[in-house]
Amino acid sequence: MEIIKTEFPGLLIIKPKIFEDSRGYFFESYSKSKLNILGNIEFIQDNQSKSVFGTIRGLHYQLEPYAQSKLIRVLQGKILDVVVDIREKSPTYGKHYSVELSCENKQQFFIPKGFAHGFSVLSETAVVFYKTDQYYNPESERGINFNDPDLNIDWKIDIEKAIVSSKDKVLPTFTESERNFKY
Repeated sequence: MEIIKTEFPGLLIIKPKIFEDSRGYFFESYSKSKLNILGNIEFIQDNQSKSVFGTIRGLHYQLEPYAQSKLIRVLQGKILDVVVDIREKSPTYGKHYSVELSCENKQQFFIPKGFAHGFSVLSETAVVFYKTDQYYNPESERGINFNDPDLNIDWKIDIEKAIVSSKDKVLPTFTESERNFKY
């Protein structure tokens, strides 16, 4: 596995070593020993979603002490995965980062606690799979509006035609959102 550090502290892209032959391919999608750079993280829940082209999910997070680290990958299709650093005093606080994940590139995206997370679907459909190190806690769930003009995120789809849940459409802006993360 190749681990690529981004300019955002703790945010990593993981490229697996793929073994291909006439039968197809094989790769390790997760190896705790090879991902020891993640620190003492124990993933305890797997989640999977399927979405159609033009869907935007997010930007979501859970407040401490229920914050989640996530390891994201795409099983089918292609997405633009987006995070916003919500860790006060971080050098990248209030900035966003995006990466295309697909079943073709087989890359994974490690998102530590302290980031709001979302994605847009760039293919006809996409199946997204991710591990978390904390269980879902509805009382601590928070979010930031995907279309916050101050964040100015390019979701790589027509925002006017985006498919967004009614819950996500009314999320507060970054400035108005509740956050309790320190860097």
